[in-house]
Amino acid sequence: QVHLMESGGGLVQAGGSLRLSCAASGSIPRINGMGWFRQVPGKPRELVAAIASDGSTNYSDFVKGRFTISGDNAKNTAYLQMNGLKPEDTAVYYCVAEPVLERYTDGVYLAQYNVWGQGTQVTVSS
Repeated sequence: QVHLMESGGGLVQAGGSLRLSCAASGSIPRINGMGWFRQVPGKPRELVAAIASDGSTNYSDFVKGRFTISGDNAKNTAYLQMNGLKPEDTAVYYCVAEPVLERYTDGVYLAQYNVWGQGTQVTVSS
């Protein structure tokens, strides 16, 4: 069983930066793919960025050029560097791992995830 622990959320002014971390622990030796979703109250969760099982990185259009996802396989840890934050980035950010049903539809990476973290709040003030 895999457990995910996020950290790094908080309050930041528009234009600022935050770095989220996600540490995976559990019985499996290596995580095959990690990513980040976010959710605003009343709206569905949306994929922000992901490292696929083949190591490729994928981003949603609304964060391209501003956010960077990276991973440390030795530590089973993923990071999300968020620069140029906007008020509309305010959400609870969830770390995810172990993608299944990975596919590309019209060039957009999609996957379902078996493992979810508890979430960390990111608030961007205007």
